[in-house]
Amino acid sequence: MRNPYACDPAQSRGRLVDEHESAHRSGFQRDRDRIIHCTAFRRLKHKTQVFVAHEGDHFRTRLTHTIEVAQVARTLAKSLGLDVELAEAVALAHDLGHTPFGHVGEDVLADCMAPFGGFDHNAQALKIVTSLEQRYAEFDGLNLTWESLEGIAKHNGPVTGELPYALSDYNARHDLELQTYASAEAQVAALADDIAYNNHDLDDGLRAGLFDVVDIQSLPIVGDCFAAVDHKYPNLDETRRRHEGLRRVFGVMVEDVIATSVKRLTDENPANAQALRQLDKPMIQFSVSLWSDLQQIRAFLFENMYRSKRVNVMRVQSEEVMKTLFDAFMTDDAHLPEDWKSDFASDHDRARQIADYMAGMTDGFAQARYEAITALTR
Repeated sequence: MRNPYACDPAQSRGRLVDEHESAHRSGFQRDRDRIIHCTAFRRLKHKTQVFVAHEGDHFRTRLTHTIEVAQVARTLAKSLGLDVELAEAVALAHDLGHTPFGHVGEDVLADCMAPFGGFDHNAQALKIVTSLEQRYAEFDGLNLTWESLEGIAKHNGPVTGELPYALSDYNARHDLELQTYASAEAQVAALADDIAYNNHDLDDGLRAGLFDVVDIQSLPIVGDCFAAVDHKYPNLDETRRRHEGLRRVFGVMVEDVIATSVKRLTDENPANAQALRQLDKPMIQFSVSLWSDLQQIRAFLFENMYRSKRVNVMRVQSEEVMKTLFDAFMTDDAHLPEDWKSDFASDHDRARQIADYMAGMTDGFAQARYEAITALTR
């Protein structure tokens, strides 16, 4: 049953360019399908989450992470009586703007772009779906509904202060009401992201041998979940034990969000989706106690995974690749493909074009371009 504060595709604010809508799919379903079929979505397969591709075939990539986020978003949205397709669409698009080499690549590109309006992956995702994807005869981008664009832009909350460049540029043409919270469906996508990466980073860290189960059993949530597995399945082999323990961790997070959000929604009882946006706090949340537990888990992962020697080796190499590419492209147009060259009016325009080009690269392509460019100077 759809709750009154859910977004209703029949009441959508529509698309920037009017289109004849499908008789068989809602506007939000079409948004989801367009995202899945776009080029930027396919490139996520070859972009780093934490471990680069040569580390192993079973670690998460941006694509597998995104699929997991979308699955969680569907579960939460259905349980809360929200529009499942809209939540899924926002979840599927939430990482489209990420650079190669994970957060390392984004940090370097943000530093390089600091004099030219900065770089933000959420704003870049919006730019991809509103202009950089060029597949349709009548418009640039994917011409998504207002609700999907809003969710991509502000699923993490209101965007205030100095806006990221790409977000400011688009919002001037199509007001996404950045000062308010997003729909409940977009809030679901944001929490689904937290649930997915907290769980799968523990899994990938264990798989990589950066830490063992004994190292994480002192963590909140995790310890109780593994104790429950050991009680129910004594002497279970370690691979199955790890999976059983982590899927329980996953379940605890999902159930907490559902219970907490149901209470918040019941207490506030927003009359419709717009009333929910106008509230002074998000409706889809972890409980205070579980959020505190998650901060301990994140601190452990930061110390033992994200800043581990093995990951830091990749970080240093990735920083070198991204910085070298940016400097080379800014210095000499010959390094850019023909369809990315232009008579740039200023260094600012050149840098913005280069940021779009580099953000779209996969890890392997960025590495190949680096090797080709550096070979010229040897």
